[in-house]
Amino acid sequence: MRNVIVEKMNKIKKAVPVIEDKVKIKIGFKKGSVSLKGSELNEYTVEQIIRAVDFGFDVEDALLLKNEDFVLEFINVKEHTHRKNLKEVRARLIGTEGKARKTIENLTGAVIVINENSVGVIVDSEHLDSVTQAIVLLIQGAKHGNVFAYLEKQNVSRRKFSGEDLGLKEDMDE
Repeated sequence: MRNVIVEKMNKIKKAVPVIEDKVKIKIGFKKGSVSLKGSELNEYTVEQIIRAVDFGFDVEDALLLKNEDFVLEFINVKEHTHRKNLKEVRARLIGTEGKARKTIENLTGAVIVINENSVGVIVDSEHLDSVTQAIVLLIQGAKHGNVFAYLEKQNVSRRKFSGEDLGLKEDMDE
């Protein structure tokens, strides 16, 4: 049995029926926290889902964490910049009408939520490093075009590597 401390209890209560429907687990409510009862793996998975929903992700996006390839990562903006005007830094991450955030999401398949001075990312483990690097680069003031070019290059090199036969497989017939 696990207890998860939550801030947005109403949002969690709305999400619970959907979560219980998708994952075999019992969720109970206490003052300021949620208790989880189920298998060890399901408890861990639902804890991650509840942390994501509490942070600001939609329930549907948080349920991506059911897939073991997906991870939830938080990036603290203050750890990567000395700038005092954090509102500007957040604006850089979001971009005009959300364009920068959407571009990163489209290039990597990530889901990004910016909440105060933290950035939450749900992404498959294959893209985790490149997404976190791209966000840190934007926080540190890199040009948007350079960051998007970096992500595109990461995707191209990943595709080349996965499709290429390295000659390591031997014939199974012999």
